[in-house]
Amino acid sequence: MRRIVIALLVIVILAAAAFWISRPKPVAVFVETVGSGSVEATLANTRAGTIEACQRTKLSTIIGGRIEYLGVKEGDKVEKGQLLLKLWNDDQQASSALASAQVTLAAKRSEEVCIAAVNAEKEAKRQAELRVRGFVSPSREETARTDAEVRRAACATAQADIAQAEARLKSTRVDQGRVALYAPFAGTVAKIVGELGEYSTPSPPGVQTPPAIDLFDDSCLYVKAPMDEVDAPKISVGQTVRITLDALPGKTLPGTVRRVAPYVSAVEKQARTVDIEVDFAQPADAAGLLVGYSADVEIVLATREKVLRIPTAAILEGGKVLLLEDGKLVERSIKAGLANWEYTEISEGLQAGERIVTSLERTGVVAGAAAVEEQAAR
Repeated sequence: MRRIVIALLVIVILAAAAFWISRPKPVAVFVETVGSGSVEATLANTRAGTIEACQRTKLSTIIGGRIEYLGVKEGDKVEKGQLLLKLWNDDQQASSALASAQVTLAAKRSEEVCIAAVNAEKEAKRQAELRVRGFVSPSREETARTDAEVRRAACATAQADIAQAEARLKSTRVDQGRVALYAPFAGTVAKIVGELGEYSTPSPPGVQTPPAIDLFDDSCLYVKAPMDEVDAPKISVGQTVRITLDALPGKTLPGTVRRVAPYVSAVEKQARTVDIEVDFAQPADAAGLLVGYSADVEIVLATREKVLRIPTAAILEGGKVLLLEDGKLVERSIKAGLANWEYTEISEGLQAGERIVTSLERTGVVAGAAAVEEQAAR
């Protein structure tokens, strides 16, 4: 009997040892205490936005030709009205000189004809007086009056010739404007296509030809960013925006929505988006930024202060969370309010001070599993 008891004790001890050795080890999890704070509902752009200039133009001459004058280089600052580029146009200048000479000639002829007309009118008046006194015949008076009228008409024709010559001169000057590029505003030359002596070709309809000069004004900048079409109805002019740039890591600039495009952009192999334009709340923040920088925007739709919140990453599919209670993971349903990628407002299901699991991606983190808290490295 004694041997049987000893054998049973050995078996029990071995079984207990086997169970102890083979028991599932508690999974280590990161835990965060439920607390209060602010939560914002935000929207972010789907693809990187771009820093744009408020004024930017791509200039090309109306007609093609050989570049005779190139007065700027890439990166140069220019003033409004400054001549930037001109094509060879000696033929136009010759036509303009000829038209100018014709204006002068027409003026001289008009002066000659109109003086003769004035004299003819004086002679007609003198002949009329002589006829009244009976010194000349009525036919003589009629001849003098007719001559005066003819010369008066000739004077009017000569003056019309002056107007015609001036119009022709103006036309030649308009033609000269077809071969020259002037700065429509003060700005910076971004790019020049063509060198002195090369042939410059304008861009005909339907054909993408690079412009001769790309000019922008960097004294006024804004951000243009694409937003998902699903989010477009939530966006309106005047909403607060946070702007971040890869060129300024760790820095956030305030801004406001100034325009929402009235149409959806459909680009092949890309999601349909709506472009928005964002102004910098403090224009001085944009000083020194380069046109073309990539930028991201985060639109603030709503903000709530001092509400119960948890990290958004701690929420399971179906609106549930895991809590660490007495060494076990317990699942609980919650009701969420405002949310963003960082925090979610909790309306129901949790109390301040409870501990929720945030390391949901780890293997074995499921409801009912044994768990221990792992301290995050400082």
